[in-house]
Amino acid sequence: MCDDRDLEDFARRGVNRRQFAAGGALAGLAACTSIEGGSGGSDALSESGVSIPTADGTMDAFFVHPAKPAPGVILWPDIAGLRDAKKAMARRLAGEGYAVLVANPYYRDVSAPQFADFADFMAQKGFEKVGPWREKAGRPDAVERDAKALVAWLDRQDAVDAKRGIGTQGYCMGGPYTVYTAAAVPGRVKAAASFHGGGLATDRPTSPHRMLQPGTSYLIAIAQNDDAKQPEAKAILREAADAVGAKAEIEVYPADHGWCVPDSPVYDQEQAERAWSRLLALYRGAL
Repeated sequence: MCDDRDLEDFARRGVNRRQFAAGGALAGLAACTSIEGGSGGSDALSESGVSIPTADGTMDAFFVHPAKPAPGVILWPDIAGLRDAKKAMARRLAGEGYAVLVANPYYRDVSAPQFADFADFMAQKGFEKVGPWREKAGRPDAVERDAKALVAWLDRQDAVDAKRGIGTQGYCMGGPYTVYTAAAVPGRVKAAASFHGGGLATDRPTSPHRMLQPGTSYLIAIAQNDDAKQPEAKAILREAADAVGAKAEIEVYPADHGWCVPDSPVYDQEQAERAWSRLLALYRGAL
């Protein structure tokens, strides 16, 4: 999970908003926004901000989908929350034939967007700012309540093909949320993908590795620096998946924590595209 050490490393890189614009981050964002080879062109997509009742209040979220009913997908953002980069990623996936709902995990405290982009997150000392929000949002029981509400909402939408499975993907702190989501609605959520997710294998009784479901297919893409911090995690996850008979693709990528997100200081387009291709393969096979 993104922590103080990651942010200190970002700061040492000296990345600021001007460098984001001049470098590859915005090019990566454009790549995510473009739709190539999808089942529906960009003109066929519909999008809107939506409000979803939950057990804890009302969540604001972003929903984008093609013209024809499609499998639903819940996207959990990273620590910087629901912002333009996440909307662009959702649009790209919708272009491939999915109805994508991007959650605002911090809705209990504040509506989205909380930050314009990751550079803004760093400028506002975002790690300190989101701490109290994340403490509420990230509790397994809270994520599970939210997940049940989001799945129920998706299943009521005409844009969602409720006869097909639901998928979920998450980045950074959103990685474990995907596992909690599948555990909250077993049998309904058929695919879960964690990209540079943190805290997937811990000593806690509610550790995500203890909550893997036999009816869900998993993609767990681990950052190389996260693997260096906890090299045993991949083996723990593999053993846990095998123990319940869950299909799981578990791989350490040669990229650092945050590599999949276009506005991240460590965005790696080559490895992000490889992770993207594995995500599409996961959804094609499971949904």
